[in-house]
Amino acid sequence: MRDLLAASLKDAIKAQNKIRRSTLRLILAAIKDRDIAARAGDRRGVSDDEILQILAKMIKQRQESFQTYEEAGRLDLAEQERQEIDVIREFLPRQLDIDEIRHACNQVVTEMGASGLKDMGKCMGELKQRYAGQMDFGKASGIVKELLI
Repeated sequence: MRDLLAASLKDAIKAQNKIRRSTLRLILAAIKDRDIAARAGDRRGVSDDEILQILAKMIKQRQESFQTYEEAGRLDLAEQERQEIDVIREFLPRQLDIDEIRHACNQVVTEMGASGLKDMGKCMGELKQRYAGQMDFGKASGIVKELLI
């Protein structure tokens, strides 16, 4: 994953694509920050799954900024956020739609034998492990909660 990001950054620099270049630099900086934090715990760096989590978090942040800028009438800044989201999404696996999320949640709740809200953390942990970077865990959390109530 790191090699793919680094190669994409080189291509963006050669193509003089400013938005892509700056977005890829932000991604690599976020990964490097997480690597440094992980080294404090005697680990070697972040895994590809953790990189996917970083990318998902970056998209969520940009979506919130996009909405804020759009509501404030700053369409130029909103467009920049949208372009950054598009660049980041290229490196994430295909996102599950709501029906697929619902099916995955049903499957995990059944497999885990979850019977109440006390099991929600266990179910969410399993979903995050299985579907890192593939689903909106905010939506999944609501679905799991409905299933457990």
